[in-house]
Amino acid sequence: MNKEIYVTHSSMPSYEEYITMIKPLWDTARLTNMGKYHKELEIKLKSYLGVPYISLMTNGHMALEMALQAMNLTGEVITTPFSFVSTVHAIVRNGLKPVFCDINPQNYTMDVDKIEELITEQTSAIVPVHVYGQVCNVEQIEKIAQKYHLKVVYDAAHAFGVTKDGKSILNWGDASILSFHATKVFHTAEGGAVVFHNEEYGRALYGLKNFGIRDEITIDAIGSNAKMDELRAAMGLCNLKYLEENIVRRKTIVNHYRELLKKVEWLDLLKEQDGVKSNYAYFPIIIKENQNKISRDNLYTLLKEKGIFTRKYFYPLLSQCECYKEQLKNTDMSVAEKKAERVLTLPLYAELSLSDVERICNYIISYFQ
Repeated sequence: MNKEIYVTHSSMPSYEEYITMIKPLWDTARLTNMGKYHKELEIKLKSYLGVPYISLMTNGHMALEMALQAMNLTGEVITTPFSFVSTVHAIVRNGLKPVFCDINPQNYTMDVDKIEELITEQTSAIVPVHVYGQVCNVEQIEKIAQKYHLKVVYDAAHAFGVTKDGKSILNWGDASILSFHATKVFHTAEGGAVVFHNEEYGRALYGLKNFGIRDEITIDAIGSNAKMDELRAAMGLCNLKYLEENIVRRKTIVNHYRELLKKVEWLDLLKEQDGVKSNYAYFPIIIKENQNKISRDNLYTLLKEKGIFTRKYFYPLLSQCECYKEQLKNTDMSVAEKKAERVLTLPLYAELSLSDVERICNYIISYFQ
């Protein structure tokens, strides 16, 4: 019987390497509160990512909540319906109203030509999402933000290490957030970070993630608890050593998928973006509209029966979630709706063998034939 293949698989250091890394924690018994590994990981990530400031968080969701809260925003925030639910939850949990903007059909990021028509006197920010590691039109978003004096916070959960024209994609906007969840290209088991550009904003973030505590006797803000602990930071330090090697493997897998599926007429594959160095985070396919009624859901079921677990990512749209659909039912998101109904992300991780890629593709090709 063929082994089961899951859509993601966490890349990990050897057991011995991680145990060696965390052994000193048993001597110091310092497991949290921005300890040695926390500080070391921040320094190494700033260097690797090419960013001026970074604040580690307990997860990517809290990173986005804290990033928005630190800006003292009010009113409406324009975002995309084609994202993980964390994106819109973080907006709403800050007392802000999400306004969904449709996506473009080329790379499924926010359609910059539709942003301005959504801006009102209540709009305070834009939260675009770099989807699957495909980057937004950052230049046009910057122009719009400057024109209307809006803040921009990028949800870059999929974009760790991605560059545009040799520059980290995290250097655009007022801030960007990262997810270090176990399914991501780089992970700390659970974790996240906010990348930002000035010390004053970093001070606000620090207070928010650490109960507003400044020193032993000073609490000058109302904060939460979103600190990354030493065990997770240690996992990140271990994984960072192998990141480039893993990205090379992921690239090889993606190229193999592309070669095997390029002649399947019922499929759309994302094109590589000019000037963008990808991290090969995900491999989505779109089942085109067709007269034979070939559907995404049928392909998903077939692959599942064969022991191959894909993901309808992102489905449903955020605007179609039970908790949001009533307030946003009149918004036109026709492109996003079509993509959400037809998208399937295939298994992709550094340890996936090329023979497994061939097995997956053979099932897909046979299905369409």
